[in-house]
Amino acid sequence: MTTKALRFYESQGLLPPAERSANGYRDYPDKTVDRLEFIHRGKVAGLPLAEIRDILRVRDAGQAPCTHLTHQLAQQLAGLDRQIAELTAVRETVAEHYKRAAEGDPDRCDAQRICSYL
Repeated sequence: MTTKALRFYESQGLLPPAERSANGYRDYPDKTVDRLEFIHRGKVAGLPLAEIRDILRVRDAGQAPCTHLTHQLAQQLAGLDRQIAELTAVRETVAEHYKRAAEGDPDRCDAQRICSYL
């Protein structure tokens, strides 16, 4: 983890402000590692930092964020399913155009069209 990332997470409310040592360096408690690992897992799962921050706030308030997280993951899954469906449709369209182009004869193209394969 870079110092720049740590400062950014702190400025975004994902990490509580760190204590400062006598020389002015930030001094993070050991539990910060758990928090950073959670942030990383949330990012890998595709959750935006704002949502990760909300989940951490629920935890910081002394409540288990499991129900909230389950809801967010369900929304993430639904969004991914929509994206997959859209990409599958685009892929089918591209595959159809490719098949026509691969099987076509460029010498027989309609000169009035930019390209008859698309």
